[in-house]
Amino acid sequence: MAPVIDARGLVKRFGGRTVVDGLTIRVEQGQICGFLGPNGSGKTTTIRMLCGLLTPDAGSGTCLGLDIVRDARAIKRQVGYMTQRFSLYEDLSIEENLDFVARLYALPRRREQVAQALDRLGLRGRKDQLAGTLSGGWKQRLALAACILHEPKLLLLDEPTAGVDPKARREFWDEIHGLAAAGMTVLVSTHYMDEAERCHRIAYIAYGRLLAEGTIAEVVERSGLVTWKAEGRGVDEAARALQGRPGVEMVAPFGATLHASGTDAAALEAAIAPWREGRGLSWERIEPTLEDVFIHLMAEARNDAA
Repeated sequence: MAPVIDARGLVKRFGGRTVVDGLTIRVEQGQICGFLGPNGSGKTTTIRMLCGLLTPDAGSGTCLGLDIVRDARAIKRQVGYMTQRFSLYEDLSIEENLDFVARLYALPRRREQVAQALDRLGLRGRKDQLAGTLSGGWKQRLALAACILHEPKLLLLDEPTAGVDPKARREFWDEIHGLAAAGMTVLVSTHYMDEAERCHRIAYIAYGRLLAEGTIAEVVERSGLVTWKAEGRGVDEAARALQGRPGVEMVAPFGATLHASGTDAAALEAAIAPWREGRGLSWERIEPTLEDVFIHLMAEARNDAA
């Protein structure tokens, strides 16, 4: 089966600045693909090229089997795109917003499909509430309802849960997994590591370039990163002392624990050796976390850019 997204060598420039630089990305049907990277890395620009809102300056690709340049209009009708900022009408009610979107798509069973969306996202009891008075979590539900109203084959979500409380985020992701289980493909950008870990695959970009992609386990393994965890009193002092030592690429305190990481296992062990005896700390080598790996990738990307 052909991939839902298959783009190769995408380039996008704004003025003299290259925002996306030779990016290749592939997403299979029914997958939830996490799209990660620091602010300004080109995630939003890439998403807009994939759904036909921006034309790439170079590269090629298909989305839902359609050419992203020639068939941009047809792609838009089969994609649900949830932008970073709430983009519906705040002076219309929930139901009025959904009805407006249904009219835009000229849905044949407009009232029925609006009613189904209200029920699916738990919005029935608030259908007459003005969108502008909703909290972040409820605005998120409304935006998702609007995105799936026309039953798209692909859902593009651009940092959809930024600023939303943990309970609302979990409920949102439960719904996303339900949609994927029914056959919908999802590309979602996020800064939350717990959300990235709920994706089937991830793609990490920085400075417009793809740095890593695959399952969580594959990305962690390919990073070549070694991590030691220290626990006990004195982790803050240890963090300050280890910072910048040969073999120590990053040090991160987590409350009463400390992560020290690097790609040279021997040099890292030599650096932490003075802190392993008589310092009140217990040490163990652990699997790097996804956050450890992404901080490592960001540092590498900065060095390459410099």
